[in-house]
Amino acid sequence: MTNAEIARVLERVAIRLEIDGANVFRVRAYKEGARIVAEHAEAMSAIANEPGALEAIKGIGKDLAARIRDLVATGRTDVDDELRAKIPDDVVDFTQLQGLGPKRVKTLFEELGIRDRAALEAAAKEGRLRDLKGFGEKVEQNVLKALATASQWAGRMLLAGAWPLAHALAERVAAVKGVEQVELAGSFRRRKETVGDVDVLACGGDPETVMEAFATHESVAEVLGRGDTKCSVRLKTGLQVDLRLVPRESFGAALMYFTGSKEHNIELRKLAIEKGWSLNEYGLTEGDRVIASATEAEVYAALGLAWIPPELREARGEIALAAKHALPRLLEREDLRADLHMHTTRSDGKHSIDEMVEAAKARGHEYVAITEHSKALAMANGFDAARVRQSAKEIAAARERHPGFPILHGLEVDILGDGELDLDDETLARLDWVIVSIHSRFDQAPEVATARVLKAIENPYVHAMGHPTGRLIGSREPVPFDVEQVTAAAARLGVAMEINASPDRLDLSDVHARIARANGCKFVIDTDAHATGQLDQLQFGVFQARRAGLTREDVLNALPYEEFLAAIRRRP
Repeated sequence: MTNAEIARVLERVAIRLEIDGANVFRVRAYKEGARIVAEHAEAMSAIANEPGALEAIKGIGKDLAARIRDLVATGRTDVDDELRAKIPDDVVDFTQLQGLGPKRVKTLFEELGIRDRAALEAAAKEGRLRDLKGFGEKVEQNVLKALATASQWAGRMLLAGAWPLAHALAERVAAVKGVEQVELAGSFRRRKETVGDVDVLACGGDPETVMEAFATHESVAEVLGRGDTKCSVRLKTGLQVDLRLVPRESFGAALMYFTGSKEHNIELRKLAIEKGWSLNEYGLTEGDRVIASATEAEVYAALGLAWIPPELREARGEIALAAKHALPRLLEREDLRADLHMHTTRSDGKHSIDEMVEAAKARGHEYVAITEHSKALAMANGFDAARVRQSAKEIAAARERHPGFPILHGLEVDILGDGELDLDDETLARLDWVIVSIHSRFDQAPEVATARVLKAIENPYVHAMGHPTGRLIGSREPVPFDVEQVTAAAARLGVAMEINASPDRLDLSDVHARIARANGCKFVIDTDAHATGQLDQLQFGVFQARRAGLTREDVLNALPYEEFLAAIRRRP
């Protein structure tokens, strides 16, 4: 099992323990264990058999180490099996719905006997939740909204969740003797924020050997079908992955076809038909004559087009641009020079300023901003005015410890329900970098939410808006403000819009980022990291930016430090 898979099991054990009423310290140990495993640089599978290696990791005790060894060896552990028999998966999944934490889920499970989503939806519609302790009518309505949101994403996995699994399978296939080429296709290659399944294309090698290597990977739970050129499996996570063996001479056409999108492919076929040709997964042809098929670039060129990056293949005008050879040079991960949104142990982060700075340096960053929460998030140990003054001294000391590496003194400041900011202007003036974010009142009417955001970004000390719509993919809808109006104002005011790279946010969405870019907004792409390992998630923000058509020139943290300072919003 990968670290991510092990961490997922431990996290769900923690949730089940909490629902079951277990000791709070035991629950906390499993939660912390899940975090440690997910962020650990070495694979648990590589060190599990080394005596004492797991126990040597800070935060992993004897009990957790034994569970991890079980998972590495068999994919199972007895504590998980015992708890799963008592508390079904659907009940654990309830905790992902907005407004339902483990305590409320425990109440639903024990008092109403709710064990699946259908029963939960029925109970909410019948008004049986509102009278439960800790619920009420508003929570009941929020549950119905959250269920409706979750149903839109049913059967889909976050791109970041599919990422290590898809690459592990592709690497297994590529390692087979004689295999010449392997590519991941479908919505995964287009870097959509969620994927329903993954396509793996390969050519070369003995077909039976390739199929066997694929079907016997340790992440596979079930072989759904196996033929001469295709093998379909379901992974232990529930994700379906299809392997297709294609002839080397038509690999490019097949890759184009299976990458999609469907709408993009339809537009390409129209171009082919206009020329009297045919286009499918085997090639671009005229009767029996093959015009192009070996590479995507050859097929696009034969149609009179520049090669189109997969992220743009959504039939949103990219074909017309390719015909004029006017496609943008999309942003690359290497273009980014900084991460401007991260938290430390001073608020709700897991690592110190120095640890976050060193981790940023190791990833090639040239400068960073440290951005704790403001006081409205009391549970996150948010800063008040006095704490900001103290923080200025702490950042100054950190700068002395890291000479030649600029550290911006920033803060993520809450936008209150009426649009006021959580700290006064005198305090904001002490900061180098001010991000404003919504962390509450997600259910305001559109006109109220729009006025709220407009008022917040008009504050002259604001530099950027963090995870602007506040969405959580699959569990919380975006705040319904007028994106067109807000981004037009942000462009006029010089307030950058963030693309938050956290995999369950990816906020702004690609659609909203396109609107913002059309209105002249600048962007920052940040991780919102609460631990050093999360700094690696920056790539998912870059994917989102590429889907929106963003270039290096659109992104402020692609600038060298001095140019960045010159480009950000001027103070009064």
